[in-house]
Amino acid sequence: MFNSKHHPVALAVALSVGSVSFGSVAAESAATDDSAKNITPSIEVIRVKGQQQNHRFDETGAVILIDRQQIEQVQPLSTEDVLRRVPGVNIKGEEETSIVANFGIRGLSAGESKSLLLEDGVPVAPGLFIGNDRYFNTRIQRVESVEVLKGSASLRYGPSTIGGVVNYITKTPDDGVQLSARAGSFNMRELSVEAGAKNPSEDAFVGVVATKAKSDGFMDKGYDMSDVMVKAGMAISDKQKVGVKFAYHENEANISYRGLLLADYLNGERYNPAPDDWYLTDRTALDLNHELVFDNNAKLNTLVYWSDTTRDYWRYDVNTAASNAAGRWVYTDNLTGNNRSFERLGIESRLSFDQQLFGYAAATEFGLRLMQEESNDTRIRATRAADRSGNNDRHIIDSATSVAGYAQSRLQISDAFAITPGLRVESYEQKREILTQNGDTAKATNTEFLPGVGATYELADSAQLYGGVYRAFSPASNGVALDGLTDQQLDGERSINYEAGIRGTAGAISYEVSAFYMDFANQVVTGNSDPNLSQSNAGETEHTGMEFVFNYNFGGGFRLDTNATWVPTSEFKTGENAGKRIPYAPKILANVALSYSAEAFSVALTAHHRGEQYADPTNIEAIPTNAAGGIWGGLLPAYTVYDLLAQYTVFDGLTVYGSVKNLADKNYISGLRQGIYVGPERSVEAGFRYRF
Repeated sequence: MFNSKHHPVALAVALSVGSVSFGSVAAESAATDDSAKNITPSIEVIRVKGQQQNHRFDETGAVILIDRQQIEQVQPLSTEDVLRRVPGVNIKGEEETSIVANFGIRGLSAGESKSLLLEDGVPVAPGLFIGNDRYFNTRIQRVESVEVLKGSASLRYGPSTIGGVVNYITKTPDDGVQLSARAGSFNMRELSVEAGAKNPSEDAFVGVVATKAKSDGFMDKGYDMSDVMVKAGMAISDKQKVGVKFAYHENEANISYRGLLLADYLNGERYNPAPDDWYLTDRTALDLNHELVFDNNAKLNTLVYWSDTTRDYWRYDVNTAASNAAGRWVYTDNLTGNNRSFERLGIESRLSFDQQLFGYAAATEFGLRLMQEESNDTRIRATRAADRSGNNDRHIIDSATSVAGYAQSRLQISDAFAITPGLRVESYEQKREILTQNGDTAKATNTEFLPGVGATYELADSAQLYGGVYRAFSPASNGVALDGLTDQQLDGERSINYEAGIRGTAGAISYEVSAFYMDFANQVVTGNSDPNLSQSNAGETEHTGMEFVFNYNFGGGFRLDTNATWVPTSEFKTGENAGKRIPYAPKILANVALSYSAEAFSVALTAHHRGEQYADPTNIEAIPTNAAGGIWGGLLPAYTVYDLLAQYTVFDGLTVYGSVKNLADKNYISGLRQGIYVGPERSVEAGFRYRF
C-alpha cells in the first residue's frame, strides 16, 4: 500500500495500526498494473489519492489500514484477533473464532452494534434495519486487508456509523496457487487454497479462495467450517471494468448463549456448559461491480449485491431448580429452534469527479443506495426424541425498504488546508407481519438527515491536523420500532460526533493522537409517557476519550509499536441508569508489540490489555451465583494477554510460522450472558504457506 518514498503523513497512517504492524512499514502492494486487483472494480471505502503531493491523506478522521503482510504476522483465527489490536476497538469474546461479531468502538458497547461492518463495501450484517445484525462475521481466511474509518468521513456510509466503519477487503488471487495449512491446540486443523489465472492478454482473470477448518474448540466448543469465494473480473476497455464475486459459507458450531456458573468457573472447571446446543449458519452472496471512467476523468461505480443468510439456533431448556442444586446447568428434554433466514438485495452507485467550486479545486462525490431486507423468523418447539423438528409456534416476517443518498465535496482551500462538507439522507420503511397471529401487520417510516463537515491541515511535513463533526444514527430494529404491532414512532438513535487529531512522523518515530466526543441524544429505552406505546426516544449517553499511537524504529531490525485508548466518560445521562457506565466499555485499552525482523525471520512479543468493564447497564459488581435467567450483570476484571509470534521464509515461496497465544496462560472472563464466557487458555499453533 505504501512505501518509504511516500509522504510522511501517509507513512504515519500505515504505521498507526499499532501492535498489528510489528514488522516493517506496511509493504507496498504486490499488485502491478496488470494484476488481477487492478482488473476488478470496487467501491472504495478509504480513498488514498496518488496524484496529490505524494499520497497526502484525504480522510478527515482517524484511519487504520492493515495489509495482508500485517495480518499474516498476527496469525489470526478470526477478524476480531485483528480488530482488538486497533486503537478504540473493544472486543467481547465469546469463542476463539468469533463466529458472531461482538465489537464496540470508542466507548460504545461491544454487546451492541452501532458501527457498520462491510466486506468489499457491502454490508455484512444480515439485518441493518430489521435487526439481528451480528449473525454473520467475515472469515479472516478470505481477508486481504482491513480498513477502519472513524470520524466525519464515515457519513458516506450507513446506517449505524456512530462508532465508525470497518471494511474487510477480500483477497483477489493472481496467477498461481498458494496452499496454506495450520494445526494447533484443541485439535484445530485448517487448510486453505488460493488459485488464480489471467487470460493471455491479461485483461481478465478468475480466482478462488477456499478454506476448510475444524476444531474441537476451547472448552469443547467445536466447529466445522467451510468457506469458498470465487472472483472474476474483466477490463472491457481502458475506461470500463466489470467484476463479480460469489461466496458461500457454512459453519456448524457447538456453542450457546450459556456460560459456566460462578462456582465451576472459580474451581477451574473448563467444559462446554451447553454440550447439546448448536449454532448453524450458512450464507450465500453475490456481488456485481461495474466501473465507467468518462473522458473528463469523472468515474461512476455501481455495485449490485445480494445475500441469503440462515441461522438455526437449537437450544435445550434448563431445569432451574436442578441447576441451582447441581451448581451447573441441568437440561430438560425440550429444546427450541430459533431459526431465522435473511435476504438482502441492494444497488449502490457513486459518481465522483473533480471541478471548480466557489473558486477552489474540489473533489465531489454523489451516491445513491436502494436496499431491501427481509427475514423469516420461526420458533420450533421440539424434544430430544425428535431433535430439530417440531411445531412452529411463532412465525414472523420482518422487512425493510431503504433509500439513501449523499453528497460530499472536498474543497482545497490552499496547499495545506482542505475542508469537506457533506450531507447524507436515509429514508426507510419497516414492516412486520406475524403469520401465527392471523397475519396481523404493522408499519413504520422514518427519514434521517445527517450533515457533517471535516477538515485536514498540513501543519508541517511531519504533521497533519484533522477533525470534524457529523451526525450519525442507528435505526431501531423492527422488533423495537413495531413492538406490539404498534408503530412506536421512534426516530433513529442519533449522535452528534466530534473529533480532532494530529498524525505524522519525525525520524524514527511515528505517532497519532485523536480526541473524540459523542453526544448520544435519543437512545431507545423501555417505557413511555404515552400508555399506548412501550418504547420511547429518551435515553441520552455521552462518550469522551482519546486514542494514542506511538511507534519507534530502533534500527537493526528492532521495533516498538504501541497504542492506547482512554475513555473516561461513557455513561447514561438520563433514565433510571443515569450516571452509570455503558456496559462493555472499559476506560482503558492498550496494545504493545516488541518485534525483531531480519531478512527471512521475524518474531514479535505482543501484549493486549483490557480494563475492567461492566456487563449490564445497572453496573452491579457481583456475578450471579446461581442459574439466573436473562442477560447477566457483573464487573469483569481487567486482564492482559501476551502472544508470541514468529515466521521464517525457508525459500522464495515457502514460509513456516508458529505462535503461542495467551503465553502466560492468563485466566480471565471475556464476557457474560447466561453464565461466564471464559477467555481461551494458552494455545499453540503452527503452519505453512507455499506458493507455486
